[in-house]
Amino acid sequence: MILCEKVLRPRANSKYDPPDGHKCQRVTGHSGPCGEFTYLDGLNDVAPKVREKIVRDATMTTGASWKSKDAGPNRIHRWTMLLTDDELLVLEIKMAALKPWVVAKLRQKAATYEDCMSSARYLAWLVYGMEGAPEADPETKMYLEDHFGPILKGATGCLVCRAPLRFELFHEARRGRAEIETAHANPRVHTPGNVGFAHRHCNIAQGDKDLGDFYDWILGILERAGRITVHNLDHSLPLDPPRDPRDAEE
Repeated sequence: MILCEKVLRPRANSKYDPPDGHKCQRVTGHSGPCGEFTYLDGLNDVAPKVREKIVRDATMTTGASWKSKDAGPNRIHRWTMLLTDDELLVLEIKMAALKPWVVAKLRQKAATYEDCMSSARYLAWLVYGMEGAPEADPETKMYLEDHFGPILKGATGCLVCRAPLRFELFHEARRGRAEIETAHANPRVHTPGNVGFAHRHCNIAQGDKDLGDFYDWILGILERAGRITVHNLDHSLPLDPPRDPRDAEE
């Protein structure tokens, strides 16, 4: 599939635009206006908050859970974090004033504009593959399946525990937090295949470990607890638990 990629008009906060500008993500030769997320229009009609979540999580860093000058920017475009400290200073983001661990957290959320657009498409594809999800209109279905393959109802599972995810979980929340979160197999990579959805408690349990290390940590617990016997591993099992990156200032 060849995308239009016509450069769109600058936005009000254009100082945070990608280096080459926002680009149309529709198929080349399309009818109607250009746009980045037209394939989400159907979701916007039935579940606008899900549409908003896809765009936000695909393109923005995670928000700080507290407000202080030490916390860094509270959500900023991922591609902005690819800029140098000097370039960020022009945008009034003073990386040198932040604690090293805050800088590391922001930098690990960085991604190119192209990876953000691809991740948004992938997340949309995963949503339509959830049990109970609305049907995609024919144009959207063709668009997403051309990128990632057939949309199979009930095929989308939690990235961490692999259990099927129900679309209705987007609308359930505890203490103001949704039961489904965007997750990453490797927390330092933001690309299709590495990004996905997870139960909130699974995402918290994984913490800052990549999935391979997290599963090894779980195996170690089960072996030490006498629940399983692990054979033929070519590496030792970790003892240190994952850290929740949302935990505050350590």
